Amino acid sequence: MKNPIGYPCALLMSVVLFASAQLGSAAEPGFKSLFNGKDLTGWRGNPDLWSVRDGAITGVTKADPKLTHNTFLVYTPEPVGDFELRLSYRIVKGNSGIQYRSRVIEEGKFGPIVGGYQADFEAGTTYSGILYEERGRGILAQRGQKTVIREVDGKAKVEVTGSVGDSKKIQDGIKNEDWNDYVIIAKGNHLQHFINGMPTVDVVDEMPDQGAREGTLALQIHVGPPMTVQFKNIRIKSLK
Repeated sequence: MKNPIGYPCALLMSVVLFASAQLGSAAEPGFKSLFNGKDLTGWRGNPDLWSVRDGAITGVTKADPKLTHNTFLVYTPEPVGDFELRLSYRIVKGNSGIQYRSRVIEEGKFGPIVGGYQADFEAGTTYSGILYEERGRGILAQRGQKTVIREVDGKAKVEVTGSVGDSKKIQDGIKNEDWNDYVIIAKGNHLQHFINGMPTVDVVDEMPDQGAREGTLALQIHVGPPMTVQFKNIRIKSLK
């Protein structure tokens, strides 16, 4: 069967898909994909928890066995330094996050244990968008905050210097149990998170001995109730 302008339908569809792919590449110059959409090549984690479903990296936990520690799917080809990361995520119950400039601390019972900067998100309404330092200094910016992290008397002090938006309005713009877009920009000691185009935190980390400038990228499964988390369209651009 032919369409009205005379091209076979299959050929027309191929042309449309190719054009769409080219436009997508042109819209994101300098970005490269970190996930092939088919399997976990380039990623390392517990295969009982992590797999690929419907073209998305998928982490699933059950009531039994119950996790005793947070665990991660680690990107292995290279560390990340100054970058912009873009991805889409979906979560049903529980808590998760995106580790960056992090480090693998040890191999736990349920897979790699990672510490460092985390772009947090959850199925609830409190933590999505915040900057949390896993196994480190804790919350470095609540959602909506602009902060500076300084050392005072040998301890980290989080100083709120401004706002990037209203926390409730940001949360209202996050789709529950549906796909959302997360962007992380790290350049020097300046760290920014965005969800669905909205800035969620803006942080300057003035503790060079603790604020990493390079490290591991990883995806989190958190202890707690059974949960499902998915990631797709993971791509990164170096800002060096």
